Formats: sequence, structure tokens, C-alpha cells
Amino acid sequence: MCNEFARQKQLADAIAEFDKRALPLFGWRDGLVPNLDAQPQVRIRDTAVVVRLREGRLEGDAVTWAWPGPRGAPVFNFRSEGRDFSHNDRVLVLADAFFEYTAPQAKGVKLKDRHRFTLAGEDWFWIAGIVKEGCFTLLTTEPGPDVKPFHDRQIVTFAPLAGMDWLTLARPERDLLRPGPAGTLIAQTLRKDGVDLAA
Repeated sequence: MCNEFARQKQLADAIAEFDKRALPLFGWRDGLVPNLDAQPQVRIRDTAVVVRLREGRLEGDAVTWAWPGPRGAPVFNFRSEGRDFSHNDRVLVLADAFFEYTAPQAKGVKLKDRHRFTLAGEDWFWIAGIVKEGCFTLLTTEPGPDVKPFHDRQIVTFAPLAGMDWLTLARPERDLLRPGPAGTLIAQTLRKDGVDLAA
């Protein structure tokens, strides 16, 4: 499951992108701007930027990733199939990459292979999420053709403008919370059989 994503874009640059794309006006919750630089690695229990729709405006907030489950394990991913999120605190999580890990093929290598996924044709995207107990989780669905070779589940991603449909539920949830067609995501292997390919 996705236990790491990234936001390389500075917040000021991201907000400027909202305006360029004619998204609703943006402001920070209670006017408090979070002290968050670019985040090349966001991991479980880190704080990240989520965006809600409040009274026709986008509202940014800094929220911790993953609430504690009933047995104490963090709920960082949440299966979307068969659920109704119309009464949940729906959010969009700002990102420009997410990561999946697979077992290496080389014998004796313990370090897992690392793969980065980005959205084709865009330098950032949204991840569908909900907030509960003051923390957010990422919604998952069956894997699309871009992720299936790497994992049996994937997080739900939206292009910059398409994310608004999740906040407003302008389309049925079953149509929103699904993977994109082949070519939606670009996969890049960063580490294979213990060798860092990104260096």
C-alpha cells in the first residue's frame, strides 16, 4: 500500500497554480499558514497539506497522516469500494509523486525495489482523502494498468481540475474512486536489486 508520497512544489507555487487553473479562491484555515517547505518524503504520521471546500472556497490545512486504528496500527490507507463518503470530511491531498515498493529479484538483497509514480502531463496532482479524529487517510481502489505490475491496490489520484468533483461529489463516487486508464501514471524505478538508479 502507499505509505509514502512527495510534494516537491513549494506551497506558494502550488497556490499560484490553483489560480492559474481557475480553481476556487484559496485560503488557509483560520488564516494560519503552515511552516512546511517542500516535502520530498511524506511518511505515515508526518504532517501534510490537505484542501477542503468550504463555502465555495478552497481551504488549506496542515494535518497529520494516519489516525490510530482500533488495535493501535495507523490507518494510512482506506479501502473505498462499497463505502459512502458523502457525510465524511472529504479532502484533497497535495502531491507530485507517490511511491510503491516491490521485492527485489536478486538473491541476497533485502532492500526493496522503490518505484515513483507521477501524473502524466502534470507536475502535481491530488490524492483523494478523508479526515477523521484530526488525521487524514488516503483512499484506495483496485489497481489500474499503470500500478498493477507493482501492487494489488492503488491510491485514488485526480488531475488538478478533476479533484473538485471529489470535494463536491459532482459525479457518483463509484465513478470518481477508480483508477485511470493506461498511461495516466508514469512509473520510474528508483532502486532495483539494491542499486540506486536515481543517483
